[in-house]
Amino acid sequence: MSGLEVLDNLLIKNGLIMAFLVVGIMMWLSDLISKKLFRKRIPGVAIAILAALVLAYFGEEKGVANFPVFSGMALLGGAMLRDFTIVATAMGVSLSELKKTGLAGILSLLIGVILTFFVGGLIGYAMGYTDAVSFTTIGAGACTYIVGPITGAAIGASSDIIAISVATGVIKTIFVTIITPIVAKRIGLDNPGTAMVFGGMIGTTSGVAAGLAATDPKLVPYGAMTATFYTGIGVLLCPSVFYLLMKYLLS
Repeated sequence: MSGLEVLDNLLIKNGLIMAFLVVGIMMWLSDLISKKLFRKRIPGVAIAILAALVLAYFGEEKGVANFPVFSGMALLGGAMLRDFTIVATAMGVSLSELKKTGLAGILSLLIGVILTFFVGGLIGYAMGYTDAVSFTTIGAGACTYIVGPITGAAIGASSDIIAISVATGVIKTIFVTIITPIVAKRIGLDNPGTAMVFGGMIGTTSGVAAGLAATDPKLVPYGAMTATFYTGIGVLLCPSVFYLLMKYLLS
């Protein structure tokens, strides 16, 4: 067995370690590009997300995980580690700061979900997707790319509509990641309270976390906390209350 074959087998058998290594290198390069080329105007995490999307394009169903040497990406990017990461962010939250947000945090969640749903749904409606199922699925995707496919599967949306909902959520995530550090000072995004309201209004956990990480890493747990609740509320409301409402309005 040649040296290349031995190396190939070693990398395949240690797929998760290989995945961590690849992601680490991508993050390092993205941060370097952000500093040297864009002077940190575009966060490194946003560049990394764009690079990951480009790589995923070449991998068909499972992205780069379709290639044996990158098989560990399926586990690293899977639901288990994703949910673990989201839950783990709550460990950095101070309960005293959480209580201070109070009613503002709750209202931000409700307003954020409702407003985003209808904006996303209306954009889909303007593009010709005028039935209740399509409106609801695309609107849910605008909430987050997790809420979209869950809602679509629950109400019987086609795979094409579900794909559009996911794409809508991904675009929102990238936009939030890039724009957050740019507008942070102007909107007073510099303390745990505003970070929680921001997370509740915007919703996309990965986008909020990435944007706050580029703004102030100490704010990440607070924004991610309410953004996680946002996803939960979206999953509850979109395939039930919102779908029944749109079915009534668009019938």
